[in-house]
Amino acid sequence: MGVTGRSGVNQPLSEINVTPFVDVMLVLLIIFMVTAPMMQQGIDVELPETTTQNIRVQEEPLILTVKKDGKVFLGRREIPVDELTEKMTAILDGLDRKDIFLRADRAAQYGIVAKALASARMAGATKLGMVTEPES
Repeated sequence: MGVTGRSGVNQPLSEINVTPFVDVMLVLLIIFMVTAPMMQQGIDVELPETTTQNIRVQEEPLILTVKKDGKVFLGRREIPVDELTEKMTAILDGLDRKDIFLRADRAAQYGIVAKALASARMAGATKLGMVTEPES
């Protein structure tokens, strides 16, 4: 026997039950909301805190990172300090905007940060920006 439809005649019910579909979608939404903040990747550095305004950037900038142990990264790749000028020159030659942002750990040695800045200037960087955290 079929289920009685609207017309009162024995017909199969033609309406789709969407409740299980909605339940699955809500569970997936919660999973993505919880995991999305964990998907940020990068190199951990403790940025110094300053009272500056945020910079609005149109395209992906070239980021130079100096960690407190003296390691220097260009983007996400570790680069020896003596090869830094050569690598940055090669990268900046292919870019329209020659901007570099420096992310230096507050405990990084001043000499290594100064070498990184000098290498950026020698590579042809026209603008050098420093990434900081807002003061609390």
